[in-house]
Amino acid sequence: MVPKKEFPRRTFIKQASLGASLVGLSAMGFSAKSYARILGANDRVSVGVIGFSNRFMSTLFPSFMDHAKKLNFELIAVSDIWNRRRDEAEAFIKTKAGISIAKCRNNDELYQKKNIDAVIISTADFQHALMAAEAVRNGKDVYVEKPMAETLADAKVLLQAVTETGKILQVGSQRRSAPNYIAANEYIRSGKFGDIKMVEMTWNVNQPGRWRLPQLIKEIREHDTDWNRFLMNRPKVAWDPRKYLEFRLFWPYSSGIFGQWMSHQIDTVHWFTDLQHPRSVAANGGIYLWNDGRTNADTVTAVMDYGPANDKNQGFQVLYSSRFTNSAGSIKELYYSNAGMLNLDTNQVTAEGGLTAKMAAEMNMKANLLEPFTLAHAAKAETAANAGSDPMTSLHMLNWMECVRSRETPNASVKAGYNHSITNIMARTALETGKRVSFDDIKQEVVIS
Repeated sequence: MVPKKEFPRRTFIKQASLGASLVGLSAMGFSAKSYARILGANDRVSVGVIGFSNRFMSTLFPSFMDHAKKLNFELIAVSDIWNRRRDEAEAFIKTKAGISIAKCRNNDELYQKKNIDAVIISTADFQHALMAAEAVRNGKDVYVEKPMAETLADAKVLLQAVTETGKILQVGSQRRSAPNYIAANEYIRSGKFGDIKMVEMTWNVNQPGRWRLPQLIKEIREHDTDWNRFLMNRPKVAWDPRKYLEFRLFWPYSSGIFGQWMSHQIDTVHWFTDLQHPRSVAANGGIYLWNDGRTNADTVTAVMDYGPANDKNQGFQVLYSSRFTNSAGSIKELYYSNAGMLNLDTNQVTAEGGLTAKMAAEMNMKANLLEPFTLAHAAKAETAANAGSDPMTSLHMLNWMECVRSRETPNASVKAGYNHSITNIMARTALETGKRVSFDDIKQEVVIS
């Protein structure tokens, strides 16, 4: 399973940071076919963990363990550049699963092990794409958290790497594996909903401590980790424990709200419509309350125009808003047609707002109202052994594990991740510049009006 040569991290990061294309497989001395291992029913799939994060502990680990025994997967190693996290990972997995794992100081050490088939990546947002590309170039299948990429250059590196190697990559857009979202997709594609004309999405919290880790900030020491390796292809700056641990609050390590929250919700728009990205985006926002040194906004609103590029009279608008300063409205995903509404918060299809008989009669038209019904209920999974796992993520992890064996494309492919990354980048650029932003499909570049 392991390729004849490992892909050195130093070479990889140098090429990525220069914006160069990765070296093709043929130039490395082996073909895409030599990467693919046909796993037998009794072959155990050995998995490495890259980044022992809170996300991994709380959600990814129990979701993995839900299906590990049945599908014959096992965790055998962890890679984390902070020595404390490595020790915590060893103790945590031993306590929770009775498994002893190897501790690796970095990914170079991890890939020197010849028995690793796949990796789960839950590191800082800006590291996802390059670490995933590094993994597939080293012959590993990958489950990588969203956002897939925070820059277009990084997104292109990963898209090319997966395309050339043929490795299995699942992006952590877990809505794509949830029964209610699958039912919504099927319903919209059936034509019964009618054409989408508006989508409203919110993600509102009132949490000054969201993405803050003040106690760990006091405890971490630069000599206990590898700051230069953490920065990867970002500018080399002085040690900053806040940027290391609270990276979601700071660009260029994260786009904050866009990468963390909008990436989930906007992905459903692409899925339901087969549209890859907006035609244009305008955005506004700022740090309106939590002036704690962060550089990413605590409040944003983005207005996105979707539709076929060659027909400006057809399409729909997406209104996305998110704030840390007041939780009213919570998390909402509302799809509207002329005939009513699909509410993915309640899983209800209703005629609310549809064209009534009275209003239609004024223009000699017929009423246009949806037949109300309830979508399939929220995701359910076998979690008897791990009551703390999230059903939606558990099903998404299951899909990835099954695809590692079958070699089928997983629900949230690299292309899906590439598309949500484009949209996040367009929105962040619009917010930063105050300009209307579009996308050139030929050049694959963001265009600022």
